[in-house]
Amino acid sequence: MSRNVYDRVRANPKFHELCAKRGRFAWSLAIIMLVIYYGFVVVVAFWPTWLGTPLSSGSVTTIGIPIGLGVILSAFLLTGIYVRRANSEFDELTRQIVEESK
Repeated sequence: MSRNVYDRVRANPKFHELCAKRGRFAWSLAIIMLVIYYGFVVVVAFWPTWLGTPLSSGSVTTIGIPIGLGVILSAFLLTGIYVRRANSEFDELTRQIVEESK
């Protein structure tokens, strides 16, 4: 792309809208994931016996296993939420910016 195209893209208000929306959304999801992950780490550090408690008497499965799986699944879920929004709203804004910058 030429310098003029870059300048037109940067001058487009939709480009700033896209950057702001995408940044806020990505940081929000990252903060949610960090809270979940470090919350799990804090529980492991300070209440390991609670995580080692069996789900039921005689069970070998502990409370920590579904919680750990929940941490992993939350990462997949948050990624899916981001991809869904990126493929719809952010891609549409990008398409509009490209069209207006030609």
